Amino acid sequence: MSLSDEERRSLEELERDLASTDPDLAYELRSGRPRGAVARTVLGSLAVLAGFVMVIAGIITQLVVLGVLGFLLASGGAYWLLAGTSLRRSTKPHDDGPAP
Repeated sequence: MSLSDEERRSLEELERDLASTDPDLAYELRSGRPRGAVARTVLGSLAVLAGFVMVIAGIITQLVVLGVLGFLLASGGAYWLLAGTSLRRSTKPHDDGPAP
Protein backbone atom coordinates (compact mmCIF):
# COMPACT_ATOMS: atom_id res chain seq x y z
CA MET A 1 0.00 0.00 0.00
CA SER A 2 1.61 3.25 -1.12
CA LEU A 3 1.26 6.67 0.46
CA SER A 4 -0.89 9.36 -1.05
CA ASP A 5 0.70 12.65 -2.12
CA GLU A 6 -0.69 14.42 0.93
CA GLU A 7 0.68 11.76 3.28
CA ARG A 8 4.07 11.85 1.56
CA ARG A 9 4.25 15.66 1.89
CA SER A 10 3.23 15.44 5.53
CA LEU A 11 5.91 12.84 6.19
CA GLU A 12 8.57 14.95 4.46
CA GLU A 13 7.53 17.96 6.55
CA LEU A 14 7.86 15.92 9.74
CA GLU A 15 11.31 14.78 8.58
CA ARG A 16 12.44 18.37 7.99
CA ASP A 17 11.09 19.45 11.39
CA LEU A 18 12.94 16.62 13.11
CA ALA A 19 16.17 17.45 11.28
CA SER A 20 15.92 21.10 12.33
CA THR A 21 15.01 20.47 15.99
CA ASP A 22 17.22 17.44 16.74
CA PRO A 23 19.90 16.84 14.08
CA ASP A 24 21.68 14.12 16.08
CA LEU A 25 18.54 12.01 16.34
CA ALA A 26 17.76 12.60 12.68
CA TYR A 27 21.25 11.43 11.70
CA GLU A 28 20.99 8.36 13.91
CA LEU A 29 17.63 7.42 12.43
CA ARG A 30 18.88 7.95 8.87
CA SER A 31 22.06 5.93 9.35
CA GLY A 32 20.32 2.95 10.95
CA ARG A 33 23.40 2.18 13.07
CA PRO A 34 23.27 2.19 16.87
CA ARG A 35 25.52 4.75 18.49
CA GLY A 36 26.86 5.38 21.94
CA ALA A 37 25.54 3.34 24.82
CA VAL A 38 23.20 1.34 22.63
CA ALA A 39 26.06 0.24 20.38
CA ARG A 40 28.20 -0.63 23.39
CA THR A 41 25.40 -2.73 24.87
CA VAL A 42 24.55 -4.54 21.65
CA LEU A 43 28.12 -5.24 20.55
CA GLY A 44 29.29 -6.15 24.05
CA SER A 45 26.42 -8.60 24.46
CA LEU A 46 27.12 -10.16 21.08
CA ALA A 47 30.80 -10.57 21.96
CA VAL A 48 29.91 -12.27 25.25
CA LEU A 49 27.50 -14.64 23.53
CA ALA A 50 29.97 -15.43 20.75
CA GLY A 51 32.64 -16.09 23.37
CA PHE A 52 30.40 -18.51 25.24
CA VAL A 53 29.59 -20.31 21.99
CA MET A 54 33.31 -20.61 21.28
CA VAL A 55 33.97 -21.97 24.77
CA ILE A 56 31.25 -24.59 24.36
CA ALA A 57 32.54 -25.47 20.88
CA GLY A 58 36.04 -25.80 22.35
CA ILE A 59 34.74 -28.18 25.01
CA ILE A 60 32.83 -30.27 22.47
CA THR A 61 35.72 -30.48 20.01
CA GLN A 62 38.31 -30.70 22.81
CA LEU A 63 40.33 -27.87 21.29
CA VAL A 64 41.87 -25.95 24.16
CA VAL A 65 42.86 -23.04 21.92
CA LEU A 66 39.24 -22.50 20.84
CA GLY A 67 38.06 -22.53 24.45
CA VAL A 68 40.74 -20.06 25.54
CA LEU A 69 39.96 -17.71 22.64
CA GLY A 70 36.26 -17.94 23.48
CA PHE A 71 36.97 -17.11 27.11
CA LEU A 72 39.07 -14.11 26.10
CA LEU A 73 36.37 -12.90 23.72
CA ALA A 74 33.65 -13.28 26.36
CA SER A 75 35.80 -11.50 28.97
CA GLY A 76 36.63 -8.67 26.59
CA GLY A 77 32.99 -8.31 25.60
CA ALA A 78 31.90 -8.21 29.24
CA TYR A 79 34.53 -5.59 30.02
CA TRP A 80 33.47 -3.47 27.04
CA LEU A 81 29.81 -3.89 27.98
CA LEU A 82 30.37 -2.80 31.57
CA ALA A 83 33.06 -0.18 30.94
CA GLY A 84 30.45 2.45 30.12
CA THR A 85 28.61 1.99 33.41
CA SER A 86 29.87 3.49 36.60
CA LEU A 87 30.22 0.62 39.03
CA ARG A 88 32.33 2.60 41.46
CA ARG A 89 30.76 4.71 44.14
CA SER A 90 31.01 8.38 43.56
CA THR A 91 33.20 9.60 46.37
CA LYS A 92 33.50 13.18 47.42
CA PRO A 93 36.90 14.36 48.52
CA HIS A 94 37.17 14.67 52.27
CA ASP A 95 38.24 17.91 53.83
CA ASP A 96 41.45 16.90 55.55
CA GLY A 97 41.88 20.25 57.24
CA PRO A 98 42.77 20.59 60.91
CA ALA A 99 40.09 19.58 63.39
CA PRO A 100 38.74 22.40 65.62
